[in-house]
Amino acid sequence: MPLAQDCRDLLDQLKALGMRDFSELTPTQAREFSLAPPPQAPTSVGDVLDRIASGPDGDIAVRVYRPKGRLAGSGPSAVLIYFHGGGWVIGGLESHDETCRRLCAGSAVTVVAVDYRLAPETPYPGAVRDCYQATAWVAEHAEELDVDAGRLAVGGDSAGGNLAAATALMARDRGGPNIIFQLLVYPVIEADFERPSYRENAVGYLLSRRAMQWFWDHYAPRVEQRQEPYAAPIRGNLAGLPKALLQVAEFDPLRDEGVAYAQALQDAGVTADLTEYKGMIHGFFGMPQAIEAANHAMDEACRALRWNLAKRDAEGRRILDN
Repeated sequence: MPLAQDCRDLLDQLKALGMRDFSELTPTQAREFSLAPPPQAPTSVGDVLDRIASGPDGDIAVRVYRPKGRLAGSGPSAVLIYFHGGGWVIGGLESHDETCRRLCAGSAVTVVAVDYRLAPETPYPGAVRDCYQATAWVAEHAEELDVDAGRLAVGGDSAGGNLAAATALMARDRGGPNIIFQLLVYPVIEADFERPSYRENAVGYLLSRRAMQWFWDHYAPRVEQRQEPYAAPIRGNLAGLPKALLQVAEFDPLRDEGVAYAQALQDAGVTADLTEYKGMIHGFFGMPQAIEAANHAMDEACRALRWNLAKRDAEGRRILDN
C-alpha cells in the first residue's frame, strides 16, 4: 500500500518547517522539539493524580489517570502501566498525556504513566529498572490506588514498547508482579539495523535509520549490552510471558522487529496478536488530530485492554468494566 495521504501531508509540513533528523541534534535540542502540541481540549477522564513511586533506585514520578463513570461498588479497576516513547532520550509525562488520557477513557482502565530516567544521563539499564520499580510499586499500592493488582498490564510505544516488553521479562524472572497483558505499539525489540524495514524506510518517514542508531548510542553505548534480553527482548527466553498485542506501521524502520517479536512470542507458546497498519509511519499512534488511522489503532488497543483485563465471574466468564 502507498504511504497514506495524511502521513504524506504531515511529512511535507514538517519538511517545510525545516525539521532536522534527530541524529543531527544534541539530546537537549531533541527534547525541545515537539511533534504534536497538546490538544486544546484534552480527553476527559475521571481524575488525574501525580504521585511518587518510591523504591531502591530512588523516587520516580508517575501520573495516575482514573476512568470516569464507574458504578458505585464496582470495585477496583484494572490498571495499565504505560511507558512513553522517545528513544529513551526524549519524552515524559507531558508528551504522552493525551495518549494516556485516550487509553484511560477508551478502555475504562486506570492508566499509570511512568517518568523513567532518560539517557544519556542515565544509560541502560536505568530506564528498565525504573519501569520495573514503578510496576512493582503500583502492585504494592493497589488498594491505595483503587486498582486490581490481579488485572495488571504494561504497555508503551516505540522505546516505551521496548521497556514494557523488558519489564514483562523482568517481572517473570523475579517472580512478580503478575502482569497479564502487554500492549506493544511499534516497539523497539533489538538493535539490528540490517533488517529489510530499516533499509526500505531508512529516510523520509519521520524516524530514520540514523536516528535509531543515535538513540541506541545514547541508551546503550556499550554495544555488548544491546545483546542482553532486557535491552533486546527478542534475545531472551520468552516462555511464560503474558499475552501481547503488537501494532506496527508499514513505513517504519521498526516494522520487521515487531513482526519478528510477535512470531517469537508465538513460537514460545505465548498468545501474541499482530496488526500492521498499512500506509502508516512511526509515531502515528500519538497523532490522532493529523492521522486518521491513529484512532483505529487506539480503538483496537482499548478493546484489547478491556477484553484482556476484564473481571471474571465464578464460571470464568468475562465481566467488562463500564
